[in-house]
Amino acid sequence: MSVELENKVKGVIEQIRPYLQADGGDINFVNLTEDNVVNVELVGACGSCPFSRMTLKNGVESAVKKALPEIKSVEAL
Repeated sequence: MSVELENKVKGVIEQIRPYLQADGGDINFVNLTEDNVVNVELVGACGSCPFSRMTLKNGVESAVKKALPEIKSVEAL
């Protein structure tokens, strides 16, 4: 696993974080798997929001994949 890629993923998540915090939620990076899947934890309002999956896929995952095309997906644990 590339530490450099992991740091880039964390950087993209940091750019997204203020938008989630504005809605009372947050996101925590958990890990990057060997097959380039990013695992995150949605917390606060995002953890219980019925739209969190849509936020994760349409917002977080699309931003990460746009910045880092080698990432396969972003999954919430």
